[in-house]
Amino acid sequence: MTGVKRVTSIHNPTIKKYLTLREKARDRKKLGLFVLEGKRELELALKKGYSIDTLFYCPEIITDSETLALIKIGSQRPEIIEISLEVYKKLVVRKTTEGVIAIVESKEHSLKSLLVRRKTPLILVAEAPEKPGNIGALLRTADAAKLDAVLIADYAGDLYNPNVIRSSVGCVFTVPIAIGSSKEILHFLKDRNIPLFAAALTASTHYDKVDFSEGGAIAVGTEAKGLTQEFLMASQQNIIIPMEGEIDSMNVSVSAAIIIFEAKRQRGLFSNK
Repeated sequence: MTGVKRVTSIHNPTIKKYLTLREKARDRKKLGLFVLEGKRELELALKKGYSIDTLFYCPEIITDSETLALIKIGSQRPEIIEISLEVYKKLVVRKTTEGVIAIVESKEHSLKSLLVRRKTPLILVAEAPEKPGNIGALLRTADAAKLDAVLIADYAGDLYNPNVIRSSVGCVFTVPIAIGSSKEILHFLKDRNIPLFAAALTASTHYDKVDFSEGGAIAVGTEAKGLTQEFLMASQQNIIIPMEGEIDSMNVSVSAAIIIFEAKRQRGLFSNK
């Protein structure tokens, strides 16, 4: 590609910056940048208005024309760096990333910046999620169900952790997400008259007996402890998925998916396409 810098050393400053951002959440938050692997994920990010700071491509895997076509999806032109196959292999975690990786600018995920358009929205609330894989799976479910938003309460992690991005297969870019304290999220829902349904084992109604026709927010907690009293007390109705086995809980993303798609069924929002 004409006029593009070529890098063949892992000691290049920009390469070091990429590696630092990949490994350190503190630097990602401080600089407002994160790393992204894969053509599909990059396409999703660009379509949703994310800005690419630096794009790296490996010509042994992806052609110049494919790289240029990818960049044209976005409205801005990032710095483009051609990297050798040796450097590329040291930067990627996944084996199949189609020869392209990038440094990307983060977005704000505050409650005040979240726009809920429908009068009767369907929202997922995840309280204090701990595992990147669970967050990724929840976001995949939210994308599949085309939820109005995902609210993450008391989150101690990093939404742009590479493991979250990877496990969400890019749905971290496609779903409206807001992060806040439990108090802030409960106030957000109350202020908009959005009813709260809490997945819980106590004082609960079977999930298929709850009326979701007017929308609402479905709250799920951690697999170990469930939801805190703050959410249980604010809940309009606690809901449970009946189980016949020896254990009384499922993976949080599985539980959320079952309840969300029951709500979708009731609301008649499935597409025939």
